[in-house]
Amino acid sequence: MKVICVGRNYAEHAKELNNAVPDKPLLFFKPDSAVLRENKDFYYPEFTQNLHFECELVIRIGKEGKHIPEAFVRNYIDGIGLGIDMTARDLQDEAKAKGLPWTLAKGFNDSAPVSEFLPLEDFPNLQDIRFRCDINGQIRQQGHSADMIFPVGNLIAYITRFITLKKGDFVFTGTPSGVGPLQIGDHIQASIEGKQLLDFHVR
Repeated sequence: MKVICVGRNYAEHAKELNNAVPDKPLLFFKPDSAVLRENKDFYYPEFTQNLHFECELVIRIGKEGKHIPEAFVRNYIDGIGLGIDMTARDLQDEAKAKGLPWTLAKGFNDSAPVSEFLPLEDFPNLQDIRFRCDINGQIRQQGHSADMIFPVGNLIAYITRFITLKKGDFVFTGTPSGVGPLQIGDHIQASIEGKQLLDFHVR
Protein backbone atom coordinates (compact mmCIF):
# COMPACT_ATOMS: atom_id res chain seq x y z
CA MET A 1 0.00 0.00 0.00
CA LYS A 2 1.23 3.48 -0.84
CA VAL A 3 0.13 7.02 -0.08
CA ILE A 4 0.31 9.59 -2.86
CA CYS A 5 -0.24 13.20 -1.83
CA VAL A 6 -1.10 16.24 -3.90
CA GLY A 7 0.42 19.56 -2.92
CA ARG A 8 -1.01 23.03 -3.53
CA ASN A 9 -4.32 21.84 -4.97
CA TYR A 10 -6.31 24.77 -3.53
CA ALA A 11 -5.31 28.23 -4.70
CA GLU A 12 -5.95 29.92 -1.34
CA HIS A 13 -3.69 27.44 0.44
CA ALA A 14 -0.88 28.05 -2.05
CA LYS A 15 -1.24 31.77 -1.44
CA GLU A 16 -1.22 31.48 2.36
CA LEU A 17 2.19 29.78 2.18
CA ASN A 18 3.46 32.19 -0.50
CA ASN A 19 3.75 29.40 -3.05
CA ALA A 20 3.05 29.62 -6.75
CA VAL A 21 -0.15 27.97 -7.99
CA PRO A 22 1.02 24.91 -9.99
CA ASP A 23 0.16 24.34 -13.64
CA LYS A 24 0.11 20.56 -13.15
CA PRO A 25 -0.33 18.37 -10.06
CA LEU A 26 2.50 18.47 -7.54
CA LEU A 27 2.94 14.97 -6.12
CA PHE A 28 4.85 13.48 -3.21
CA PHE A 29 4.78 10.20 -1.28
CA LYS A 30 4.30 9.12 2.28
CA PRO A 31 5.35 5.58 3.25
CA ASP A 32 2.84 3.09 4.63
CA SER A 33 4.44 3.60 8.08
CA ALA A 34 3.02 7.14 8.01
CA VAL A 35 -0.57 5.90 8.18
CA LEU A 36 -2.24 6.26 11.60
CA ARG A 37 -5.68 4.64 11.87
CA GLU A 38 -8.63 4.26 14.23
CA ASN A 39 -8.33 7.78 15.68
CA LYS A 40 -5.32 6.78 17.74
CA ASP A 41 -3.46 9.56 19.52
CA PHE A 42 -0.75 11.34 17.54
CA TYR A 43 2.53 11.89 19.38
CA TYR A 44 4.33 15.15 18.67
CA PRO A 45 7.74 14.25 17.19
CA GLU A 46 10.87 15.50 18.90
CA PHE A 47 12.61 16.60 15.68
CA THR A 48 10.29 19.51 14.86
CA GLN A 49 9.37 22.76 16.56
CA ASN A 50 6.71 23.71 14.00
CA LEU A 51 4.26 20.89 13.32
CA HIS A 52 1.32 21.84 11.05
CA PHE A 53 -1.98 20.12 10.30
CA GLU A 54 -3.44 19.94 6.77
CA CYS A 55 -6.88 18.33 6.47
CA GLU A 56 -7.64 16.65 3.15
CA LEU A 57 -10.15 14.47 1.33
CA VAL A 58 -8.62 11.03 0.81
CA ILE A 59 -9.50 8.69 -2.04
CA ARG A 60 -9.16 4.95 -1.45
CA ILE A 61 -8.39 2.95 -4.57
CA GLY A 62 -10.52 -0.14 -5.14
CA LYS A 63 -8.69 -1.93 -7.94
CA GLU A 64 -5.45 -1.76 -9.87
CA GLY A 65 -5.23 0.69 -12.73
CA LYS A 66 -2.79 2.56 -14.93
CA HIS A 67 -3.43 5.07 -17.71
CA ILE A 68 -6.98 5.44 -16.35
CA PRO A 69 -9.12 7.72 -18.54
CA GLU A 70 -10.70 10.52 -16.54
CA ALA A 71 -14.18 9.36 -17.59
CA PHE A 72 -13.63 5.98 -15.87
CA VAL A 73 -11.97 7.11 -12.65
CA ARG A 74 -15.02 6.36 -10.48
CA ASN A 75 -14.67 2.68 -11.41
CA TYR A 76 -11.36 2.60 -9.54
CA ILE A 77 -12.47 4.30 -6.31
CA ASP A 78 -14.11 2.40 -3.44
CA GLY A 79 -14.24 4.97 -0.67
CA ILE A 80 -13.88 8.59 0.41
CA GLY A 81 -12.41 9.59 3.74
CA LEU A 82 -10.38 12.25 5.51
CA GLY A 83 -6.75 12.50 6.38
CA ILE A 84 -4.40 14.91 8.10
CA ASP A 85 -1.15 15.59 6.27
CA MET A 86 1.07 16.27 9.28
CA THR A 87 3.94 18.47 8.17
CA ALA A 88 7.14 19.40 9.98
CA ARG A 89 7.09 22.90 8.51
CA ASP A 90 10.54 23.84 9.78
CA LEU A 91 12.08 20.78 8.11
CA GLN A 92 10.11 21.49 4.95
CA ASP A 93 11.21 25.14 4.82
CA GLU A 94 14.83 24.13 5.30
CA ALA A 95 14.59 21.55 2.49
CA LYS A 96 12.84 23.98 0.14
CA ALA A 97 15.48 26.65 0.76
CA LYS A 98 18.15 24.18 -0.35
CA GLY A 99 16.13 22.82 -3.27
CA LEU A 100 15.91 19.40 -1.59
CA PRO A 101 13.00 16.92 -1.32
CA TRP A 102 10.44 17.21 1.49
CA THR A 103 10.65 13.53 2.43
CA LEU A 104 11.45 13.86 6.13
CA ALA A 105 9.07 16.80 6.61
CA LYS A 106 6.11 14.86 5.20
CA GLY A 107 6.85 11.15 5.53
CA PHE A 108 7.75 10.60 9.17
CA ASN A 109 6.03 7.94 11.29
CA ASP A 110 2.29 8.52 11.85
CA SER A 111 2.28 11.66 9.68
CA ALA A 112 -0.89 10.55 7.88
CA PRO A 113 -3.82 10.01 10.27
CA VAL A 114 -6.62 8.53 8.13
CA SER A 115 -10.31 8.10 8.96
CA GLU A 116 -12.71 5.33 8.12
CA PHE A 117 -14.00 5.49 4.55
CA LEU A 118 -17.50 6.23 3.33
CA PRO A 119 -18.85 4.36 0.28
CA LEU A 120 -18.47 5.99 -3.10
CA GLU A 121 -22.24 5.75 -3.58
CA ASP A 122 -22.63 8.48 -0.94
CA PHE A 123 -20.94 10.95 -3.31
CA PRO A 124 -22.60 11.16 -6.72
CA ASN A 125 -20.49 14.21 -7.55
CA LEU A 126 -16.86 14.09 -6.44
CA GLN A 127 -16.57 17.82 -7.06
CA ASP A 128 -19.31 18.69 -4.61
CA ILE A 129 -18.00 17.40 -1.28
CA ARG A 130 -17.71 19.68 1.74
CA PHE A 131 -15.46 18.97 4.69
CA ARG A 132 -14.10 20.78 7.72
CA CYS A 133 -11.48 20.50 10.42
CA ASP A 134 -11.85 21.77 13.99
CA ILE A 135 -9.02 22.25 16.47
CA ASN A 136 -10.09 22.41 20.13
CA GLY A 137 -13.69 22.99 19.07
CA GLN A 138 -12.89 25.89 16.75
CA ILE A 139 -13.33 25.69 12.96
CA ARG A 140 -9.92 26.00 11.34
CA GLN A 141 -10.45 24.66 7.81
CA GLN A 142 -13.49 24.44 5.58
CA GLY A 143 -13.03 22.79 2.21
CA HIS A 144 -15.16 22.18 -0.86
CA SER A 145 -13.88 19.83 -3.54
CA ALA A 146 -15.28 22.21 -6.17
CA ASP A 147 -12.37 24.51 -5.28
CA MET A 148 -9.68 22.01 -6.24
CA ILE A 149 -7.35 23.26 -8.95
CA PHE A 150 -7.11 19.70 -10.26
CA PRO A 151 -10.35 17.73 -9.71
CA VAL A 152 -10.30 14.15 -8.45
CA GLY A 153 -10.81 12.64 -11.90
CA ASN A 154 -7.98 14.70 -13.34
CA LEU A 155 -5.68 13.76 -10.47
CA ILE A 156 -6.22 10.02 -10.79
CA ALA A 157 -5.84 10.15 -14.56
CA TYR A 158 -2.63 12.17 -14.22
CA ILE A 159 -1.10 9.99 -11.50
CA THR A 160 -1.75 6.79 -13.42
CA ARG A 161 0.08 8.09 -16.49
CA PHE A 162 3.22 7.55 -14.41
CA ILE A 163 2.36 5.32 -11.43
CA THR A 164 0.12 2.26 -11.24
CA LEU A 165 -2.43 2.56 -8.45
CA LYS A 166 -3.30 -0.62 -6.60
CA LYS A 167 -6.17 -1.75 -4.41
CA GLY A 168 -5.85 -0.13 -0.99
CA ASP A 169 -3.70 2.81 -2.06
CA PHE A 170 -4.60 6.25 -0.71
CA VAL A 171 -4.59 9.54 -2.60
CA PHE A 172 -4.51 12.68 -0.43
CA THR A 173 -6.08 15.32 -2.66
CA GLY A 174 -4.71 18.55 -1.17
CA THR A 175 -5.69 20.91 1.62
CA PRO A 176 -7.71 24.14 1.65
CA SER A 177 -6.52 27.29 3.39
CA GLY A 178 -6.40 27.54 7.17
CA VAL A 179 -3.47 25.25 7.97
CA GLY A 180 -1.52 26.04 11.09
CA PRO A 181 0.61 24.80 13.97
CA LEU A 182 -0.34 22.14 16.48
CA GLN A 183 0.57 21.89 20.15
CA ILE A 184 0.64 19.00 22.58
CA GLY A 185 -2.86 18.64 24.01
CA ASP A 186 -4.70 19.79 20.88
CA HIS A 187 -7.92 17.99 19.94
CA ILE A 188 -8.45 17.41 16.21
CA GLN A 189 -11.89 16.67 14.76
CA ALA A 190 -12.83 16.53 11.08
CA SER A 191 -16.00 15.76 9.17
CA ILE A 192 -17.39 15.24 5.66
CA GLU A 193 -20.85 16.68 4.97
CA GLY A 194 -21.48 16.88 8.71
CA LYS A 195 -20.40 13.29 9.46
CA GLN A 196 -17.49 13.27 11.89
CA LEU A 197 -14.75 10.87 10.84
CA LEU A 198 -11.63 12.05 12.66
CA ASP A 199 -11.44 12.65 16.42
CA PHE A 200 -8.05 12.35 18.12
CA HIS A 201 -5.57 14.16 20.34
CA VAL A 202 -1.98 15.33 20.05
CA ARG A 203 0.08 13.95 22.92
